[in-house]
Parts: sequence; structure tokens; C-alpha cells
Amino acid sequence: MNGPRPLAVLFDLDDTILDDSSSTVSAWHVACAGAAAELPGLTAAALYQAIDRVRTWYWSDPERHRQGRQDLRAATRAIVRQAMAGLGVDAPALADAVADRYRDLREEAQRLFPRAVETLEALRAEGIRLALLTNGAAAAQRTKIERFDLARHFDYICIEGEFGCGKPDLQVYRAALAALGCPAERTWMVGDNLEWDVLAPQRLGVAGIWLDRAGAGLPAGLAVRPSRIIRDLPELLPASFSPHPPPSPGR
Repeated sequence: MNGPRPLAVLFDLDDTILDDSSSTVSAWHVACAGAAAELPGLTAAALYQAIDRVRTWYWSDPERHRQGRQDLRAATRAIVRQAMAGLGVDAPALADAVADRYRDLREEAQRLFPRAVETLEALRAEGIRLALLTNGAAAAQRTKIERFDLARHFDYICIEGEFGCGKPDLQVYRAALAALGCPAERTWMVGDNLEWDVLAPQRLGVAGIWLDRAGAGLPAGLAVRPSRIIRDLPELLPASFSPHPPPSPGR
């Protein structure tokens, strides 16, 4: 990525600074095992497979995604109820218990990524202004920010449920740029979502930096071209401000 060092960096929260999803599969397995123990004839494996199909369908639609993330517990209950119905099981109270157990386990497992806070502190020490742009319900996202004492690291925080819209709506990035008083061409956006954290901010001239923790590379045939790809947040630190050409897809 060529050009001068940034004046500002915009960060995503979930699965960028905060590990929010690595416990997904294990949490579902625990919740499904609990349901199978209560209902004869229902196996944990069959329930997990049914839930996996429904949740993949549910979250694949942008509008369902937008609505669902405003109340994750309600969305998860709806997913489990539909999955159980598909198995011929009429047990809404048990479905809700499975959903709530899953959500509780996910919340308990949330952790800051190693060196995430150190990276934020180092960038601020360089005089770089920071913003946090996160989708989701106001209460849920504020709880995460307070739990991990993150607000003190940012000059501006935009939460979808408070702001009125979320990424990839361009209003979100424009508001951050205005709040930080920084031009788009001297600003970076960092996150794990290729549409929300790369493509959308690039439309305004912001450099979109994709966090590819798994090292999987860009999906084949995808038109999105990140300004840079990193594996870990410390790669953003001053020593790495020298030009980096974008890697080729599928590296």
C-alpha cells in the first residue's frame, strides 16, 4: 500500500479487536448436547446439522442480517425453532433454551485478541486518531466496549444501534471522517469483512485493510481488492508504514 502514513485509522470491533466467533461451533455443540439429553429421539448431531443449515440461510440475506443483529437472542431463538420444526420437533421452550445457552456460551467466550490493545496504544502514541465502527444493537455492543475497557482508546465510536444505520452505509464512514477531522485519503479502515471494512470505505477513498487471520486469502472470483491484507493487528504499527503492494488473490 503506497502513500504516506495515516492520520486516522477506523477499526471494526467483532473478530477484529475482539474474538467474538471462534467459540461458535463448540457453543452450538454444547447447547445441542443439552437438548438431546432432554428429548429422547433427538440426537445432538442431527440438531446441530439442522441448525447449521438454517443459520447459514438466515444470515446470508443482508436484510435479515441487518434485522437479526439488532436482537441476536431473538434471531437465534427463531433459527433454532425453525431447525427443530424441520426435524419434526414441536418444543418451542426447549428451542429457546438451546438458543439462550448458545448465546450465553458465546458471550462468556469473548476475548480480546492478543496484542490488540497494545496496537491501539502504539498507534495513539504516534498521534494517529482512532475510531471504532461496529454493527449491532446499542446495548450489546456498548456492553462489550465497557467490559473490555475499549472506549478510552478511541476518539470516536459509532455503534449501528445508536447511529441509526451501520456498515456498509457510507454515512457511517463519512461521520467518522468528520468526527476525526481527517481526509479520506489519509485514513485507513481495518476489519475482517470484505464488504463492510474494505469495499465500502474504498468508495470514499479510504484505504480498506482486510484482516485475514486464517490466512485463507481472497475468495476466488471476488472483485474486492483490499488496499492491503494483514494477518494480525500489530502489522499496522509504525515499522510497517512503508509501502506494501497488495498480494494477489488466493495467496
